[in-house]
Amino acid sequence: MPQTMTDIFDPDLFRPPGTFMGVEYGHDLAGRKAAILGLPYDNGTHPNRVGARDGPRAIRDASRLIRRFRPPDADYDPLERLRAIDCGDVDLVPSFLDEAEARIEKAVGLIAEKGVVPLCMGGDGSVTLGQLRALSRCHDDLVVLHVDSHTDANPGKGRAKATGNTFVRAATEGLIDVSGSIHAGMRGTFYNPGIFEAARDLGYALMTYDEMRTRGMEDVAAELKDRLSGRPVYLCWDMDFFDPSCAPGVCAPIPGGPGAEEGLGLLRNLAGLRFVAFDVNTVSPPHDIGNVTAQLAAQVMYDCLVLLCSEPPAR
Repeated sequence: MPQTMTDIFDPDLFRPPGTFMGVEYGHDLAGRKAAILGLPYDNGTHPNRVGARDGPRAIRDASRLIRRFRPPDADYDPLERLRAIDCGDVDLVPSFLDEAEARIEKAVGLIAEKGVVPLCMGGDGSVTLGQLRALSRCHDDLVVLHVDSHTDANPGKGRAKATGNTFVRAATEGLIDVSGSIHAGMRGTFYNPGIFEAARDLGYALMTYDEMRTRGMEDVAAELKDRLSGRPVYLCWDMDFFDPSCAPGVCAPIPGGPGAEEGLGLLRNLAGLRFVAFDVNTVSPPHDIGNVTAQLAAQVMYDCLVLLCSEPPAR
């Protein structure tokens, strides 16, 4: 008896090539709660490192090493629970910023407007603004939790669209509730004086890594949860928050940060917040060593999926 096409292409026999953790690829978002999206873009203007355009590919490759169960606190499959789907990459041309921002905004909007949470992989810090533009249309009181060694709220002065002033533009455009948003993890050296004051002058709260380290991540997470409880939260997680000993392949490595255990501890202790989007960025594969940064970023992505499975506290 001749085989039918259904017999030949048994879905249990094949798997999609190169998706995040092997999830289904596609764009049918019906019944989905989470969608993976790659943003392969860098602005090409960083004075020392270019390469974050390859971040999504490297994170997907590294995700093959991430297993689906994390006992004892997450002994379930978050990908299955969320019916997560990988929507592939937005088609972007590095250094064409205006076009990239518009395309990112459109792609993220198509996901968020259907009530699905986007989990985006950059890309350098310039991939964030397009996401915020899309999400601001869905959430009037959107707040940002920005975990990074930099504020990305630097004064422009001739670099009006540089990667380092994303959150100046977000505040100026009125995309987020600035007073409810916070930058956490700042440390290291900067090009100009008054960087922290500039962020605070815009209305942002700011918590340095020295303060976080002294207090401990559980205490810091408790404060963040109290501050952001009940709000729609956009988590922007820059991989250079981690110390370069465990994340060397980033756009702007800053020695003296948290190790993987400490950084992931902060992330996991945020369970219960109402996350509406995740943005994991600045993985730069040409500068990575043994793909350790990409693998850590894949773990961050997985832990974000687990966070999305956590019910927010009752209001």
